[in-house]
Amino acid sequence: MRFLLKRLGGLSCAALLAGSVLAVSASAASAAITLHGAGSTLVAPIEAEWAAAWGSATGNSVQYAPVGSGTGYKDVASGLVDFGASDAPLSIYSSPSCNCVQIPWALTATGVGFHVNKIKALRLTGKVLAKIYLGKITNWDSASIKALNPHVHLPNLHISVFWRSDASGDTYAFTRYLSDVNASFARAVGSSTTVNFPTGTGAHGNTGMASAVKSTNGGIAYIAVSYLINDSLPAASIRNKAGRYTVPNISAIEAAARAFGTVPSSDQVTIVDSPSYAKSAYPISTYTYAIVPRNAPQGSWIRSFIGFALSAQGQAFGPRLDFAPIPSQVLTAAQNTLNAVQ
Repeated sequence: MRFLLKRLGGLSCAALLAGSVLAVSASAASAAITLHGAGSTLVAPIEAEWAAAWGSATGNSVQYAPVGSGTGYKDVASGLVDFGASDAPLSIYSSPSCNCVQIPWALTATGVGFHVNKIKALRLTGKVLAKIYLGKITNWDSASIKALNPHVHLPNLHISVFWRSDASGDTYAFTRYLSDVNASFARAVGSSTTVNFPTGTGAHGNTGMASAVKSTNGGIAYIAVSYLINDSLPAASIRNKAGRYTVPNISAIEAAARAFGTVPSSDQVTIVDSPSYAKSAYPISTYTYAIVPRNAPQGSWIRSFIGFALSAQGQAFGPRLDFAPIPSQVLTAAQNTLNAVQ
């Protein structure tokens, strides 16, 4: 896997925006506005790039709070922000009610980061991961892990399990995957943005998860890939349905997305645990969504900002952060939904 340093800060990109489809009238541009968003920590690295570039082009700004997908949904549903961001689809949220649409605007993966001194490569399966998160496998030299890694010297070391303490789309993707591959996990834990893991320690946000693993020899956690990159943490290879071990790099994320060619009217595109014919797919790949009120108070500016994120210029920020380009049919559906926002 390619581990490159992530850039979270602003970026001057006048050249990148040359020929942009952004249309900003002189009168609108003269009165700068601020969009407020909240939610997913997974999308925060690329959202920061979008905000800086769009702000440079329009003279406006975006203030985004990476507070977790669940809080982002609640904030937009309660009218506290202009848009939310969630790696989990609208269908899993029931309260408060939200007259909102979901727009898939980024494509990436939840990786399984680990810290075992002197070990940089590790193979795991969904069933083994489920047993670790159920507290049934507790040591790194467990026979189940050794069988998958016969050439790796695994120490007699306790596995320190970390999980998200905030309502998280990464938790949804991870638990959705483990529930798909392990019936015991599905019964005992299930899948949602917040679940009750029977073992381990909570950490807040992807930053907290990455920090916890980095400081703990024996640690394991599910972490958005751009944060693994930023903290130089290795990602385990996970066996997919085709029997291949894949890491969450761009090509493996793209392979997962290609396995799902149609987009439902809800725009919910779930690509976890891709079918066996997607031979190179990484099995915990995920879309992340902008959550927008159908009648948004700043609808024209929301359409402008999210439209930039969906544009070729916006998607071009993705690869160095391990976000894959969104397939054309998903982009078309996303743009159609965005255009309907009032």
